[in-house]
Amino acid sequence: MKTIVSPINFRKDRLPPGQHWSNKLHILDIAGPPDIDLSQYRFKIFGAVDKPITLTWDDIQDLEKVRLIADFHCVTRWSCPDVEWVGFHVNELKKLVNVDKNVKAVMVHSLDGYTTNIPIEYFFDEDVVFAYQLNGRPIPADHGYPLRLVVPKLYAWKSAKFVSGVEFLLEDKPGFWEQRGYHMRGDPWKEERYSL
Repeated sequence: MKTIVSPINFRKDRLPPGQHWSNKLHILDIAGPPDIDLSQYRFKIFGAVDKPITLTWDDIQDLEKVRLIADFHCVTRWSCPDVEWVGFHVNELKKLVNVDKNVKAVMVHSLDGYTTNIPIEYFFDEDVVFAYQLNGRPIPADHGYPLRLVVPKLYAWKSAKFVSGVEFLLEDKPGFWEQRGYHMRGDPWKEERYSL
């Protein structure tokens, strides 16, 4: 299994402005974790692609595994260093569907109704994974079981929990928190917490 260490862990300014280190991942949700039966779980890839597809949990387990080591930065000002995730790299999606060359962003959909948008250049980055393990164990329910997107270069609200699908968009549009005043991109080193 390939190990990826996020480039953010090697920055001279590793701790973004306005953040403090924490020794754990704190739990913040819009609702409690949904009940999930893995035999019924489906992951949809749709939008501006040639042929939308739906993966089962078994399909996901067949994708090439990677380990990601990355700091995790929450907009509420805490950061947790060197979190270990195991899952599959987002580039696996490119092997499953042809993405329209004019795609500007993705909308990530979650089982609890949550959504978040991510610019395409951040989504298809070297250190972005869909994770199903956290620190050597299956992701706990309150951290996103069964599947969580991890986008280390953006604030943690972009690392959606309970992921059920990815929609490729020809125009960027706001997700759940972005509609409520959070920044459309969310770069921690630029303190892109809120829209102006």
